[in-house]
Amino acid sequence: MTASAAATIATLRARIRHHDRKYYVEASPEITDREYDRLLDELRELEAKHPHLVTADSPTQRVGDEPVAALRPVRHRVPMLSIDNTYSADDLVAWGRRVEKLLADAGDAGPVEWVLELKIDGVAMSLRYDDGRLTLAATRGNGVTGDDVTHNVRTIHGVPLMLDRAELPGSIEVRGEVYMTNSDLVTLNEAQAEAGLPPFANTRNVVAGSIRLLDPRESAARPLRFFCHGVGDAAGLDLASQADLRAWAVQAGLPAAPGTQVFSSLDALVERGTELIGELHALDFEVDGFVVKVNRFAQQRLLGTTAKSPRWAIAWKFEKFEATTTLVGIRVQVGRGGTITPVADLEPVELAGTIVRRASLHNADEIARKDIRIGDVLVVEKAGKVIPHVVRVEKHLRKGHPRAWAFPTECPECGTAVVKDEEGVYIRCPNVDCPARCRERLRFFASRGAMDIEGLGDKLVEQLVSTGLVKNYADLYSLAADQLEPLERMGRKSATALVEQIAASRSRGLVRVLNALGIRHVGPRVASLLCERFPTIEKLQAASVDDLANVPEIGEIIAASVHEWLASDDGRQTIQALGAAGLTLDVPEADRVAGGPLTGKTLVVTGTLPGFSRQEAEAAIRQAGGRASSSVSKKTDYLLAGEDAGSKLANAKKLGVPVIDEAAFRKLIAAG
Repeated sequence: MTASAAATIATLRARIRHHDRKYYVEASPEITDREYDRLLDELRELEAKHPHLVTADSPTQRVGDEPVAALRPVRHRVPMLSIDNTYSADDLVAWGRRVEKLLADAGDAGPVEWVLELKIDGVAMSLRYDDGRLTLAATRGNGVTGDDVTHNVRTIHGVPLMLDRAELPGSIEVRGEVYMTNSDLVTLNEAQAEAGLPPFANTRNVVAGSIRLLDPRESAARPLRFFCHGVGDAAGLDLASQADLRAWAVQAGLPAAPGTQVFSSLDALVERGTELIGELHALDFEVDGFVVKVNRFAQQRLLGTTAKSPRWAIAWKFEKFEATTTLVGIRVQVGRGGTITPVADLEPVELAGTIVRRASLHNADEIARKDIRIGDVLVVEKAGKVIPHVVRVEKHLRKGHPRAWAFPTECPECGTAVVKDEEGVYIRCPNVDCPARCRERLRFFASRGAMDIEGLGDKLVEQLVSTGLVKNYADLYSLAADQLEPLERMGRKSATALVEQIAASRSRGLVRVLNALGIRHVGPRVASLLCERFPTIEKLQAASVDDLANVPEIGEIIAASVHEWLASDDGRQTIQALGAAGLTLDVPEADRVAGGPLTGKTLVVTGTLPGFSRQEAEAAIRQAGGRASSSVSKKTDYLLAGEDAGSKLANAKKLGVPVIDEAAFRKLIAAG
């Protein structure tokens, strides 16, 4: 009977560990919470009948029976150093150049790969596994000595009590961050209010207090979580890089920080990091920046550490500001592509030195996930230069039972039934003639980066659309001064000046027009790349998806988007109408190069040049018939390198790409 019970217990433990992994590591649960609890209850009953079969790594042993007397000091085998930080992208790039120089001085002139990780706002933790079993958990403390909090960490369901991997080193120290989600904080504060206890201010305070509790039963009542992002003592673990470590951690059953990416260029990392700041609203946990690391462990060892920090890592942080206010109402805005975005109208509140009255709610799914209702008290955050967004609802302050907000089923501007993206989160108005879409399209069309029509501001665009004077781009070019003069804040002089500005925009050229049309995935650089290969609208319209995708840096997704728009009824009619209105729909001859000294050559620009900005150097390359690329590869013909050239210079040397300075570049473009 004991043998049968032991086999059943082993099977149950394996199933529970499998579902822990699916939930906490892979974020793809296969069963409901109730089904999971039934498995756990079945295991508890069997272990109660056969106590001699209970082991320390059983899923039932998450909560200790007795509190500890005090937190025991633990000396880290490898110090848990803090990392330097910066709030500036320029300082981050300067740090990267110092790293490359240090490596070159140490004899490693190879390329450097850079890792971008989310900087989770929690409490740093060290976990020791001996023979695959969790034996110790310790806080950072002063970096050399921390506190033994094993009794509390064992209660965190995302921390495996036993690693799920056959080949493991005898002992390994995993490092990461203990944190709490915003939605869990909302639930916890509701429970605090029901118990007559004060609410917690933020997730980090809860985590910092919970992890140091003496009674693990109290800590178990707090929904703490864990992300792994590094190792300390890892003797016997044969890995070459941070990327390898992440893959190993996931295979071992450790939750790894999401969104981690590897870049061959620090410039590309900075560009992606800047974009990511605007996407952090979708995360359910607090992030106060990024951690940037050198990927390869061999290079990390060469760089070493200072007395306080590793030289191979830095925190790239951004300013975050929070405020609490009340949600007065929710309205929606229709974008030029038809996307309907909900916006929160707030009681005015000061945030980062300005008065905030509105915040983006992004999409319907986010409103439902955060359970945002009119009249709620909200925590609003502004990070970097991104517009404010809602972090969470303070549900413990909710009065009564306000109804959930319902997303409109029709466009608020034109009454067309809205549609939801296939497998997406965005809801759109499909009517291309919707007045709201028309307004937004015209605003973008006239903007400085597009057709640059001075004087055509938001208020005037609203009047042009509402009066029916303008329904599409081409209508702008048939406007007369006497039609504009009666409009609000317009006189004869202003009307005449605007007509002249509109007329001047006819000759901006195909690159500007292509960008101004607002085709999905097409910005100034994509428009420029396409027009280098297809300098007339006729050639562009005749190009197949494969033709477009073969343009360097374009790819299949952008190519499909451009081809679909150009082949659509709306696209064909728009191009025809703009041509009839007299717009230049090709690359002006002055900007077109049939041949030149750099024809067929690809150049990359890096560093600081005394006589050119990067944009001017790339324009000179194109004018000489060459192609200006953003990354070094075996197909690169020359690297134009100025002062403080970074990883691109190292890549060029490794690949044998000729490196030239500004003087040599001037000789090249003057040749012939």
